[in-house]
Amino acid sequence: MKQLDISIMGQSYILACPDGGEAVLTAAVRQVDREMCAIRDAGRVKARERIAVLAALNLAYSLIEQRTKDGYATPAAPIAEAVPATTPTAAPITIDVDSLVQRIDAALGDEDHTPA
Repeated sequence: MKQLDISIMGQSYILACPDGGEAVLTAAVRQVDREMCAIRDAGRVKARERIAVLAALNLAYSLIEQRTKDGYATPAAPIAEAVPATTPTAAPITIDVDSLVQRIDAALGDEDHTPA
C-alpha cells in the first residue's frame, strides 16, 4: 500500500493507495478538486464542509445519471447496492436530493448557502 500526497482545494492530504491504483486515485482527486473549486469560485458557498458535501452530491448524481443512461442501473440501484440489506426483503433506498440538502443546511447552519 502506497501513500500519496495530494491537494484538494488548497488543502494537503496523505491518502493510502493500493499498489497500481495511483492513476485512478489521482484522476479522482483531480475530479473532486475541480468540482469543489467550481463551487467555491461560484461564490455562493464559502464553508469548506458545505462545499465538500455539495461536491459529493454533484459527483454522485452525475455517476448515477450516467449509469442510468448507459442502462447499467436505475437511479436507486447504486445506492441500494452500497447499503447492506438488514432483512432479505429490504426495499431499495432512494434519495430526495433537495430534502437532503435542506437537512444538511439545517445541520450546518444557513450562513453561507444561497439556493442555486
